[in-house]
Amino acid sequence: MGKYFGTDGFRGEANKDLTAMHAFKVGRFLGHYYSQKGDCSVAIGKDTRRSSYMFEDALAAGLTSTGADVYLLHVTTTPSVSYVVRTEDFDCGIMISASHNPFYDNGIKLLNGAGEKMEQEVIDQIEEYLDADFDSIPYAEREDIGRTVDYFAGRNRYMGYLMSLAKHSFRNIKVGLDCSNGSASAIAKSVFDALGAETHVINDQPNGTNINMNCGSTHIEVLQQYVIDNKLDIGFAYDGDADRCFCIDDEGKIVDGDLILYVAAVHMKEKGELKNNAVATTIMSNLGLYKAFEEADIAYEKTDVGDKFVYECMKNNDYRLGGEQSGHIIFSKYATTGDGVLTSIKLMEFMLTAKKKMSELIAPVTIYPQYLENVRVEDKDVVLNDEDVLAAAKKVEEDLEGDGRIILRASGTEPVVRVMAEAKTDEIAQSVVKEVVEVIKSKGYEA
Repeated sequence: MGKYFGTDGFRGEANKDLTAMHAFKVGRFLGHYYSQKGDCSVAIGKDTRRSSYMFEDALAAGLTSTGADVYLLHVTTTPSVSYVVRTEDFDCGIMISASHNPFYDNGIKLLNGAGEKMEQEVIDQIEEYLDADFDSIPYAEREDIGRTVDYFAGRNRYMGYLMSLAKHSFRNIKVGLDCSNGSASAIAKSVFDALGAETHVINDQPNGTNINMNCGSTHIEVLQQYVIDNKLDIGFAYDGDADRCFCIDDEGKIVDGDLILYVAAVHMKEKGELKNNAVATTIMSNLGLYKAFEEADIAYEKTDVGDKFVYECMKNNDYRLGGEQSGHIIFSKYATTGDGVLTSIKLMEFMLTAKKKMSELIAPVTIYPQYLENVRVEDKDVVLNDEDVLAAAKKVEEDLEGDGRIILRASGTEPVVRVMAEAKTDEIAQSVVKEVVEVIKSKGYEA
């Protein structure tokens, strides 16, 4: 990670860690960088945070000041920006969102012309310019100054694309959608309605400050209760920019990213669509998923945490499926990023094709109890390289005797060290994590 950009863009509290001036300079760099190769056009989308409007204006000003034309998709999802960029010959795309973070945070996610996460070499140059003088990049003049264009049509075309992926009618299926008061509010219901579902929607009234607030995929218990109370057939919850999806099955059970990967992989294998018979996962996926994959004779790879790394693994190995336990699921035949609404459509298709309920499709997987604790620290690297912390982790791993594991990792977006354990019971997993966390705190690392 650099000084400003982490694994998923430049993220921080608006007007504190991430300011309008930062956004202006990011826009200036990108406009200049791509304008050197000829005419430059950039697509920008945003989520529903209050500060997203400020950053949209700042990015557009920076881009147009160096000669780029800016196409505003307005409130939309991260995967829709990716889709528009890769299908309409834009030089790059920008999504303004802090994903699952609270409303007062925001972020700038950058996509290259293929709709993929921006290349690190370009990010490195942006980092340098953010600490450099404004005048190191020239301003465009006269007729070379760029312009902004309202481009709702791009978002609408993406919605049409999603609808085209469904081969079955969703008629008479009672579907619950939790839009997290975020980007999905502008898209999800219209798509499911058009496909014939009996759509029940909650948390689709964003006001700028209620995004992710006790709703969406990070508070899945809200949709869980809603599905149970209303006797729905299935439910889907998204995060702020709708690149994640969690599911609630017909029995009210949570279907996280690991279970989604299992259902998708088995279906794709049966249909001959699981290229190279393998799935890209991260080190945080559950042991139960791997055991189920092995039982189904499906290979898998483990990457570092982050959909960026999952996609790189998929691209390098020509895989069609990959994802994270957190709900980032990538179907590379259809998208280059995690896409929550696309994932929910595919899950509907898998059920209808198999003529089974979601509870039946996930039944073969036995999930190991996991316990995760986040420790806010001053310096993540120091903690993860401390000999006492590493020794404590090694000791509890040995105590588990192969029937569980512990993982220590740094958050890519926050000053946090995550300590996660899996074991045969919740009690064992929790005690293992507490033992390691206590060492971290005793060394004075907790912020």
